Amino acid sequence: MDAQAIIFEKPGKLAIDTVALTNPGIGDVVVESRFSGISTGTERLLWEGRMPDFPGMGYPLVPGYETVGEVVEDRSGAYKVGQLVFVPGSSAYSDVRGLFGGTASRLVVQSERVSPVEFCRPQEGTLLALAATAHHALVGRGVLPELVIGNGVLGQLIARMIVALGGKSPTIWEKNPIRRASSGEFNVIDPSEHKDVTYQAVIDVSGDSTIVDALAPVLKRGGEITLAGFYADRINFSFPPVFMKEAQIRVAAEWQPSDLAAVQELLAKQKMHLENLISHERSAEDAEVAYKTAFGDPQCLKMVLDWEGRA
Repeated sequence: MDAQAIIFEKPGKLAIDTVALTNPGIGDVVVESRFSGISTGTERLLWEGRMPDFPGMGYPLVPGYETVGEVVEDRSGAYKVGQLVFVPGSSAYSDVRGLFGGTASRLVVQSERVSPVEFCRPQEGTLLALAATAHHALVGRGVLPELVIGNGVLGQLIARMIVALGGKSPTIWEKNPIRRASSGEFNVIDPSEHKDVTYQAVIDVSGDSTIVDALAPVLKRGGEITLAGFYADRINFSFPPVFMKEAQIRVAAEWQPSDLAAVQELLAKQKMHLENLISHERSAEDAEVAYKTAFGDPQCLKMVLDWEGRA
């Protein structure tokens, strides 16, 4: 069995080529992909060669963890052929690395890793991993954030999730004027326009390794900063302002299956939605242009690849 896949041959070099898949075993499902999202966080670091040395890291590799497709074979008994599912990546390749392995026309994956796509459009199902990331960053907190740093897709999903979990509509900081205009649901401002307000809880998804210095002055004493982006560089900050605020700094890790289940429940109850976040869509045939647009065009909030016809 094989598939067409997006392959990062080395930093900055992309190909679309045939890859061999490992044979599905008991408990696996085979999925024909319909849509794959492009991550401007981890995938961009892989593209630029700045990804820290995680287990399984190396080139050539198949990126991606945001795919929606149809089940064409089920060896688990959990899904029906033709059912639409979300796949957060795959490692079932015999001749390339699968980090994270989701951007291919056909995927072999363990059934417990996939999730039905029922309460949103198929394209929007590619956002489920980011929505689960947002939930993981917020769940189990005493106070939900009142300030979000970054108005990209993850920032907007976190803002929606705060409201869905019963919090007040947060303010969002965004330096890029194009990104400030991309959301009509929340109060999005340039950090320079910030008034004399302090917050008990702040969450950052900008990926800026120096962000703590900007956030300490707007934090209440004993307040919390959650770092929910991905930071390729060392986190550095001036100690005295953080010390005087007796600030807490929290790192949000990778989402878990319970987060994805919680997102599905919020979608089913219409407390959360995934609409108006996908700004661009291109055929998988045009992957090189799509990746360059996703990583280089500030007007591109979220790029989705269309796999139909590529299987």
